[in-house]
Amino acid sequence: MKVRSLLKFALAATALSFATVGSAQSYKSEYRMSLVLGTAFPWGKGGQIWADMVKERTQGRINIKLYPGVSLIQGDQTREFSALRQGVIDMAVGSTINWSPQVKQLNLFSMPFLMPDYAAIDALTQGPVGKQIFATLDKSGVVPLAWGENGYRELSNSKRAVRTPADLKGMKIRVVGSPLFLDTFTALGANPTQMSWADAQPAFASGAVDGQENPLSIFTAAKLHNVSQKHVTMWGYVADPLIFVVNKDIWASWTPADQAIVRQAAIEAGKEETVIARKGLVEAGQPLLKEISALGVTITQLTPAERDAFVKATRPVYDKWKNTVGADLVKSAEASIAARKK
Repeated sequence: MKVRSLLKFALAATALSFATVGSAQSYKSEYRMSLVLGTAFPWGKGGQIWADMVKERTQGRINIKLYPGVSLIQGDQTREFSALRQGVIDMAVGSTINWSPQVKQLNLFSMPFLMPDYAAIDALTQGPVGKQIFATLDKSGVVPLAWGENGYRELSNSKRAVRTPADLKGMKIRVVGSPLFLDTFTALGANPTQMSWADAQPAFASGAVDGQENPLSIFTAAKLHNVSQKHVTMWGYVADPLIFVVNKDIWASWTPADQAIVRQAAIEAGKEETVIARKGLVEAGQPLLKEISALGVTITQLTPAERDAFVKATRPVYDKWKNTVGADLVKSAEASIAARKK
């Protein structure tokens, strides 16, 4: 009996030893985080904050390296979500716009003039709509953890001040690879030109492309005033929430305790990143606009009536895309925005 007991004990100890080694080996020496923009931008700063928190709180068990410029997929930002699902990418702070070709519900945030203010964005991301979208992403093969923000996408160009849809007629505007953006700018009479961000800046400098739409934090960090972007129109037509995610297999390889650390760090990093993204735009007097104006850029603030003209011009696009996004999801979003606390 003693021999049998000792044998059982030895076998159990061996099994435990193998389990411990297997668990240790399941952690990679480095985890690859994909980002479109680097740490000069709020987007990249959010990724860095997340990575630093995770490394510190896991005592180095989870070591994350940032890969800005979507360099893991040769700069093609529209391939990021597929690469994340396939395991080419371990983690990402990704754009709802860039992932919308694979997850149609994410087009919600690109519906023209859906979200009139920051309270509207928060009503969606922090409410039932945000939970529903996270459930959809989970079913799509990734683990969504937290929301961040790239910001409202304002219009800039090298030609003229834009106050009406007619001012955009024939203007070449760089857009991301989303059919909804192509439809929106076509409806406004512009000539939307799809290209990556890396290709866009030389195109502005050469005059091959007239303008673009992006958050103002990107306008300043990328110094777009130096590539002929001399006019900015504040129209707030869409905003671009960011999502902190992890590949499902990578997530499953971590202990529950480390999963909890990574999730909490993502939530905290997302909140910090959102504050950074809104800096200079939510304070009295919008100091970021003064900073951009001092660079020799003309800033056009639309009156409510002028903005309504853009809303009206793009309404057919909104109606067309409602069913693609999901009529019920759009209805829920509209209800959440209507009930928001301003």
